[in-house]
Amino acid sequence: MSGFPCFEYRDNELYVESVPLSHISKTFGTPCYVYSKKVITDAYQAFDTAFADEDHLICYSVKANANIAILNLLARLGSGFDIVSGGELQRVVKAGGDPRKIVFSGVGKNTEEMRLALAAKILCFNVESEAELDALNQIAAEMRQIASVSLRVNPDVDAKTHPYISTGLKENKFGIPIVDAERIYTTSQGLKHIRFTGLDCHIGSQLTELGPFVQACDRILSLVRRIESKGIEIEHLDLGGGLGIRYHEEEAPSIQKYVESLCTNTSQLNKRILIEPGRALIGNAGLLLTRVEYLKQTPDKNFAIVDAAMNDLMRPALYDAYHEILPIIKNDSNKKTYQIVGPICETGDF
Repeated sequence: MSGFPCFEYRDNELYVESVPLSHISKTFGTPCYVYSKKVITDAYQAFDTAFADEDHLICYSVKANANIAILNLLARLGSGFDIVSGGELQRVVKAGGDPRKIVFSGVGKNTEEMRLALAAKILCFNVESEAELDALNQIAAEMRQIASVSLRVNPDVDAKTHPYISTGLKENKFGIPIVDAERIYTTSQGLKHIRFTGLDCHIGSQLTELGPFVQACDRILSLVRRIESKGIEIEHLDLGGGLGIRYHEEEAPSIQKYVESLCTNTSQLNKRILIEPGRALIGNAGLLLTRVEYLKQTPDKNFAIVDAAMNDLMRPALYDAYHEILPIIKNDSNKKTYQIVGPICETGDF
């Protein structure tokens, strides 16, 4: 099975680790998401090991999958978290995540979410516009706090991915244009309740080439040098996420190669490195288990009607993504056989 570690056929029956999926379907019913703890753990530890020589923090991108059990597993592994809403903040805290390892991304933070995050004493806000920076300064003043901030900079780099999940071009809504970032860091020094601690960049999702990562990183490092030449210290670089996985015929870089490409030039700056993987941690760890209820024949094509719905597996409808479909038991003549659809990344990491 391409892209499915820990999922394998044994005597024509599909297993996850040592558990037959037919047992899961009988016990819990369908539709049902099934995840491998081992796959998630191995992926997280691969990132952690690859960064062994660097001061780093892996911040799991919660929007990839906000399941409480998965968040708890990652928290116990030592993970930080990348959130985009107050609801995600509450889920991470409920799951045992450390607020001091949380970065708050997203273009649409409202003032109540800012208050929640300040009260929780999160690590950093990734701010995406001057208007948001002003609003955060005002809320922090009202709460008599200092907000730690990274500006999310849009480097105008083509991620070479589907346009719906590309975030690093100048026409995208995400981030502050790189041509404006130096000015904002300099002129915003007068904001008394803002403390700039980092610089953030994220160019898109499901990237299967290292070139765009390297290009974006080079532009960010050049910006860091210009900012620090003006006396503004940058403590950490948040290099985002977006590393792709294999769904069908893609050849995504290994986690080791990805990290090596990021660290080639960052090591000399002696900065803490933050990354925000989502899909690369969770996408190949799970399946959607669903039952075929009816077979519908029409003059043009035949349909299998299943008990899962489009909202359970959004990616194919959202941007023509490929998902492998396999039977739990091969050569089963039962028309109501169970099927799996996967791999699963419930919303994708944008």
